[in-house]
Amino acid sequence: MTIYEEMDASTPTGSIAGVRFYEIGKLYHFSCEHLPELRVGDYVIVETTRGRQLGQVMNMLDPDEDGEGREYKPILRLATPTDMMSQKLWKSREVEALISCREKAAATGGFENVKFVEAQYNFDGTLLAILFSAEEKVNTSRLRSRLQRSYKAKVELRQIGPRDVAKVLGGMGACGITRCCSTFLTDFSPISIKMAKAQGVSLNPSEITGMCGRLRCCLLYEYEQYVEARKHLPKRNKRIGTPHGEGRVIDVLPLSDAVVVIVDDTRHTVMREDIIPLEEWEALKAKAESGCSKHGGEACDCGARQPEAETSTDEPSAEEKPRQPDGKKVIKGKSGKSGRSRQRRGRRRGGKRRGSKKPNPSQGGQKDSDG
Repeated sequence: MTIYEEMDASTPTGSIAGVRFYEIGKLYHFSCEHLPELRVGDYVIVETTRGRQLGQVMNMLDPDEDGEGREYKPILRLATPTDMMSQKLWKSREVEALISCREKAAATGGFENVKFVEAQYNFDGTLLAILFSAEEKVNTSRLRSRLQRSYKAKVELRQIGPRDVAKVLGGMGACGITRCCSTFLTDFSPISIKMAKAQGVSLNPSEITGMCGRLRCCLLYEYEQYVEARKHLPKRNKRIGTPHGEGRVIDVLPLSDAVVVIVDDTRHTVMREDIIPLEEWEALKAKAESGCSKHGGEACDCGARQPEAETSTDEPSAEEKPRQPDGKKVIKGKSGKSGRSRQRRGRRRGGKRRGSKKPNPSQGGQKDSDG
């Protein structure tokens, strides 16, 4: 009895169904509003870009849970017992089709570096897909033509990557158990060498590569935990304080939340709560001992920072500015001359203009007569 047979018949349903076509494969979503009796575990027939396929309903979603607001293709119908028997019949012929493909490829020539992995029929035998792997892109038009003449089904040749090959073939991993890709991984996430460095894994190719020749998928599993744990731990070669004295970090243990410190040629494992960050502590101590703007150079505990010394300018201060004998400040204009001299010069010019009076005719006549 499967898990779906053990489910209660009153399992809540939604209007969107997640359908899977292979045992370990991606989920594709289809609309099922017109099938209110559909339940998780049922087999359905749907229309895809590769023709009609038979798949199994793995989950049900409501439009609100989807969050994308997109339109989905509808499920055509529920699968019948005849469809299930037809799928088993065509699946039993996949090995024969794969052997035939390899023979025709050898007869055609040009496929020496190509590895034919698997043949896949759809449920009604109208589509035959041959999966192969190669280092470079391969022209398969001649081989497809020969295969098309031998089969009534539509023949497709699909090139897949090394990870997909390992997933199809299965087998044991380097850890001694079944490979993750053929057990539960439905999609491959990008893996980088940075993930191995963050976890302290040896960069030896035999230690970080899987059976497919690529970086192991398991390097991704604990990467985020290592990154988060390292944020709260000091880095290597950093000077810290410990219960054993001042030492230097020589190793970091993220999952143990501890570091390895060497103190007087002796190694100690120190937990994070026992670490004293000396550099930060010394910086805070220097800040606390320095004066502040409120209390000048005197010691205080208000926490204000001592302002930096102001840079000197060419302009003299108020005490250094020259004064007139009467005690008044000298006001300089834009030209650099004193404002007092400008006032005297202005009075002289203005005095001539304001002091000149119109000549009196009587006085003028007297001057002429005198002259």
